[in-house]
Amino acid sequence: MNDAAQPAVARTSRELVLTRILDAPHERVFQAWTTRLSEWWGPHGMTTPFCEMDLRPGGVFRTIMRAPDGTEYPTSGVFLEVTANERIVFTDAFAPGWEPVPDPFFTAITTFEALPGGRTRYTARALHWTVENREKHEQMGFYQGWGESLDRLEVLLAKS
Repeated sequence: MNDAAQPAVARTSRELVLTRILDAPHERVFQAWTTRLSEWWGPHGMTTPFCEMDLRPGGVFRTIMRAPDGTEYPTSGVFLEVTANERIVFTDAFAPGWEPVPDPFFTAITTFEALPGGRTRYTARALHWTVENREKHEQMGFYQGWGESLDRLEVLLAKS
């Protein structure tokens, strides 16, 4: 593994941030995010047997992560922004068709910053509607779980 995922400075009290330097060009990291998510998404031991992405504003983003005991963790939302090789933004605040959901939790902003030497600064920001939701997400294991996903992404990038 390269640099461990590191918590980064949050801009607000409703934000969680994780960053890592990946030893791959930002185009490859973006491609792995957009076409191979099911191979690395989720903490160690989890699988992602279902992944649906329509990579455009308003396009659907759905996954199901499955724990070793069979427990499933579905996510559903829409993309707000997809800028090739640079940035992906999705939220659970809307269902497809811009249908508002009754209890939104967060919006994720992932950036892929090109660095010298063909490396990428990968930053994942989770912006929550409330401080309570941010605290809940942190207690659910945001740093460990999202960090382990990045471990799995690093392994995938090293093999490809």
